Amino acid sequence: MMKTRYGYRPSRRRFLAGVGATAAAGLTLPKFGWAAEEPKLNFYNWDTYIGETTLDDFKKASGIEVKMDLFADNDELFAKLKEGNPGYDLIVPTNDYVERMISEDMLVEIDHSKISNLANIEDVFMKAVFDPGRRYSLPYMWGTIGIGYRKSALANPPTSWRSLYDSDEFSGRIALLADSGVVIGIGLKYLGYSFNDADPAHIKEVEALLIRQKGHIKTFAEDNGQDLLASGEVDLTMEWNGDILQVMDEDDDIGYSVPEEGGLLWEDTLAIPTGAPHPENAHRFIDYILDAQVGASIAEFIYYATPNKAAKQYLPADYLENPAIFPPPETVEKSETAIYLGEERQRLIDEAWTRINAA
Repeated sequence: MMKTRYGYRPSRRRFLAGVGATAAAGLTLPKFGWAAEEPKLNFYNWDTYIGETTLDDFKKASGIEVKMDLFADNDELFAKLKEGNPGYDLIVPTNDYVERMISEDMLVEIDHSKISNLANIEDVFMKAVFDPGRRYSLPYMWGTIGIGYRKSALANPPTSWRSLYDSDEFSGRIALLADSGVVIGIGLKYLGYSFNDADPAHIKEVEALLIRQKGHIKTFAEDNGQDLLASGEVDLTMEWNGDILQVMDEDDDIGYSVPEEGGLLWEDTLAIPTGAPHPENAHRFIDYILDAQVGASIAEFIYYATPNKAAKQYLPADYLENPAIFPPPETVEKSETAIYLGEERQRLIDEAWTRINAA
């Protein structure tokens, strides 16, 4: 059993110690008659979204050196690859962007015969609507988007997105994600529509709402709302649950909630972009990440929900039973998953976002 660090886990930017990391370092990768490639892998990932020793452990197990570049959001990832792959072998797009990239021929199929740990994935995640048969992507982590907040600044936990979208109560002390699809989708949800609503009039309502609220918003955070909260620069922030959990573990005054209107359920995936120079190495790294012990060490370090059922035997109860990691059924029921609705809807989102930022 992996030693739990819950309650005294080091910062996500510091060294990860423990049985899980040590065991992962000693793995021997299976042989599949891999094609000869230079021992390199170019990985494009979110910030602080891998185990502290995962890349070094993979190099020890395979001889393959991983160079990891970071992106702040899916828009940046998509834009970087839209004009042609600059040399990445493996990327981590979110579910609706997988669907969008498939439609643009930006991903290549994953050879399941080369993924020995495929059976470790929970069955429900192999039935993805956005990627039938999981031909182009495999699940990495999943979770929610909600509100991280400083308990001492609020009489009660926030129960509505109104605190961020339609109130001056915390003027200058709130942050939203710098992610057009998420911010506008949650705004639609706050107004009583679906996160995936494509009605131009409804999107315009959200645009007007955000422009009115903009004077009370400190910043649209580039995936660092948790750091602003931890440093005391804001009292409330829209954020990915795992990012807030990481700072909650270091500060008892920080909490996380999904408002009563519901939030966003998301799944981040592992995918190989078209034009990848080292596709065989990408398959090897995907297989490595899906190993039970490797998956457990990553999940416990970054504090997101793992879709790896085999990894759960190595994870502590405080992780498995944490409702901010694995939300209760009622939270899942009132939340939605983003779907890709075509370029016309995306154009409406992009144009609204441009006007919001210019206001």
